[in-house]
Amino acid sequence: GDRASIIKVKSETDFASRSETFSTFVQEIADAATAGDVNGDVDIGAFMASAKDSKGQVLSETLNDAILAIRENIQVDSMVIIKASSDKSVLAGYVHGRAPNSTCGSAAAVVELEVTSDAGSEKAEEAAKKLAMHVVAAKPSYLNPESVPEDVVNKEKEILLEKMTGTNKPPEIMEKIIAGQMRKFYEGICLTEQSHMVEEGNPKVSKAMKSLGLEVKNYTLVGMSK
Repeated sequence: GDRASIIKVKSETDFASRSETFSTFVQEIADAATAGDVNGDVDIGAFMASAKDSKGQVLSETLNDAILAIRENIQVDSMVIIKASSDKSVLAGYVHGRAPNSTCGSAAAVVELEVTSDAGSEKAEEAAKKLAMHVVAAKPSYLNPESVPEDVVNKEKEILLEKMTGTNKPPEIMEKIIAGQMRKFYEGICLTEQSHMVEEGNPKVSKAMKSLGLEVKNYTLVGMSK
């Protein structure tokens, strides 16, 4: 489809989070979120008070029913809805640490890939799923170097300059060293620059996607610590 959602729900114990009641409740929220017309980060309070589950019950009441059934407090912590940016895009996700017969896990990612060639359309869904697995494992902070905030880039350059203070290296040599270090910096935090952990040979993500006739457009990562 052209829409996907990642829902983060907190429980007091692992036992509760692995119950069928919990999983069913989370799935009801995800289905309602995907069926709506909201994009991006969601106002959870307003959404829960207005959206309905598959039986036509308001989700806030569905939450109360789940709390009574599980017998411990659960809380909808965050909700992100991703919409494909074009009709050439494919969305796919991965849930890490899934409980048996459940769609819930300890971390999840959704990736949007855009098809740039005829060959890419056949491989897009599988490639997006693999890249979502990579995102969960590698935890990139930004999509690409262009999306890294200027203040973050400047701070990293300042740190590198401080390290070279007193080395008496010519300015042009220092410039080359900083450029090389910044490439390594981007490789650590930018999805497109990372080595693909799920593809054989661990090629750079952007190069791996280009070879398949695809381009990374967006991603979302949600984990227990995020």
